[in-house]
Amino acid sequence: MEKREQWGTRTGFVLAAIGSAIGLGNIWRFPYVAYDNGGGAFFVPYLFAMLTAGIPFLILEFGMGHKIRGSAYQIFSRLSKRWEWLGWWQILVSFTICIYYVAVVGWSISYFLLAFNQGWGADTGAYFFKTYLELSDSPLNPAGIRWPVFASVLAAWAICWVVLFKGVKRGIEIASKILMPLLFVMVIIITVRAVTLPGSLEGVNWMFKPDFSKLTDINVWIAAYGQIFFSLSIGFAIMITYSSYLPKKSDITNNAFITGFANCGFSILCGILVFSVLGHMAQHQGVGIDKVVSSGVGLAFITIPKAVNSLPWPVFFGTLFFLALVFAGMSSLISICEVSVAALTDRFNFDRKKAVSVFCLIGFLFSIIFTTRAGLLVLDIVDHFINNFGVLAGGLVEIIFIAWFCRLVDFQEHINKISDFTVGSWWIYCLKILTPLALGIISIMNLVEDITVPYGKYPQEALASLGWAPVIGILVIGVVIQKFGLGKGKSAQGM
Repeated sequence: MEKREQWGTRTGFVLAAIGSAIGLGNIWRFPYVAYDNGGGAFFVPYLFAMLTAGIPFLILEFGMGHKIRGSAYQIFSRLSKRWEWLGWWQILVSFTICIYYVAVVGWSISYFLLAFNQGWGADTGAYFFKTYLELSDSPLNPAGIRWPVFASVLAAWAICWVVLFKGVKRGIEIASKILMPLLFVMVIIITVRAVTLPGSLEGVNWMFKPDFSKLTDINVWIAAYGQIFFSLSIGFAIMITYSSYLPKKSDITNNAFITGFANCGFSILCGILVFSVLGHMAQHQGVGIDKVVSSGVGLAFITIPKAVNSLPWPVFFGTLFFLALVFAGMSSLISICEVSVAALTDRFNFDRKKAVSVFCLIGFLFSIIFTTRAGLLVLDIVDHFINNFGVLAGGLVEIIFIAWFCRLVDFQEHINKISDFTVGSWWIYCLKILTPLALGIISIMNLVEDITVPYGKYPQEALASLGWAPVIGILVIGVVIQKFGLGKGKSAQGM
């Protein structure tokens, strides 16, 4: 049996875990969520959610991967053969995410090159939708491949292949040691420049000005738990897989706290950066910040490029921002891909190089749909349903299974035995009560909303074929793999 790979250093693992947690959402989602949910007051539920759900769940997944040592399906199978399907469900969710997430990384690569001469022009919205994407009129109308997008997606896959091909220690770890420090340095440099712009402090004030009346709104607390859950890469096998490569003597608890607080700190830094730029942009246009604020794809590829056009040193700011976007996206993409690579290696006894090559080829072929003229529309639907009913539901089922049907105290004892400081009854309480309660409420609210109101006003046939079908299909495939013994491969190590 091939010996399982290991991280070379604790720093390498922690930086890789931070790299997985820190992604595009920290830059384009967190600032808007904070702004829209009470500004500075949002940090009360945000930090509470991190301490009662995010870090406890992270400690659990680090402990599971370290104790049992295997890919996701092996770990759940070793806990109970009847629950192997949950591991495959999470693996398939990760695979689905990687085939569309790579498209956004590809757009970031394109925009990094465009930033050298502000190639997006004056009307950044028209450029993104009509010139770059040539967006079609329906998610069901692919209307052909956009070759510039295809090329950038291919480049993203090539980078991913090179890193994964070299292995955990010589590939992912080295890449994390390079990408993460550079990402933090770049974002700090951009932020320092951004806060010196005219109007920047007004923008920062808009984000951080506390509205404590929001603390009585349950939706704000739900938003905080949702943000923590999505941003820490928990619930879809990434942290389980990464921690399965840890040496026997590893400080689980400290690693989880470092990862959680680093992710939190980076999110706040990105909030200062984004709202400094928005404040300057609002002053430049003579409008209120509420007229320019946005999130998601619109912030990254429309609002920020428009802001760059009005900045001094636009090449410096634009290239550095989109290079940071590429680094953040690649670090997360690599971690998502590793989930499937580990499963292929364990299931088919592939050596790593073969597993990586097979996975990247299959992933690239599937991702071609997101390089068509309908790519953004398809991505929007798939992302919404996979996150709400794949990641969230998978995490909810996982935490209920582990906390209520397994001996959670066994994981507690294992974690405490190797960590500098121990987890006690608060950890058990959070995992048994608070975390499933929060995830359950969010899942029910999402389900009710999507049943009653068609997401994004897309046609029902598009939502059924691109949203509900993949979510249900992933669950069914996971059950079928278990039922017919298709998941039999190398046995998990440890336990």
